[in-house]
Amino acid sequence: MTGFYKFLLKLMGWKTPDTAPVQERRCIILGVPHTSAMDFLVSFVYYRSLGGYPKIMVKKSFFWGPLGPIMRAMGAIPVDRSKGTSVALQMIHFMKQCDTFHLAIAPEGTRKAVDKWKTGFLTIAKACDLNVYAGYFDWKTKTVGHGEKLELTGNTAEDIKYVQHYYHLKHYTGKHPECYSTGE
Repeated sequence: MTGFYKFLLKLMGWKTPDTAPVQERRCIILGVPHTSAMDFLVSFVYYRSLGGYPKIMVKKSFFWGPLGPIMRAMGAIPVDRSKGTSVALQMIHFMKQCDTFHLAIAPEGTRKAVDKWKTGFLTIAKACDLNVYAGYFDWKTKTVGHGEKLELTGNTAEDIKYVQHYYHLKHYTGKHPECYSTGE
């Protein structure tokens, strides 16, 4: 099935330096810059082309009728943002039950430009002892990849600055460049 996704990725005009998914059983892969719903499609096709099975968090309200099974088949995990429990705690509970889990997260938390990125991925990584990879989709070069493993300290305030600065230095371009900010 990876051949189909490789063909689809090429048909869409995208390339990747990666030849295999992340080799860890469980990890977090960031998706930056997240400026369009198309980012999900590109990253999904990319990771499946490598033989990987990405998981993403999606609002529970999207899982209605026939859309629910389709969303689950594409690796979507329903999260309830209305309850007192944070989304990060829901994912920590879910991830601790899984042997293999590659969670793709957009740390910006929205497709709009924000200076302050969400730190939930750092909370999940620390609680579940996971490595975080600097995934990207660069619409200017049409290159997508899971990137390198980030060296995090466990200090949330310092780590989020480090991650945002890391991406600032990469100069990736989103599908809608005006909707992307690293806060610098």
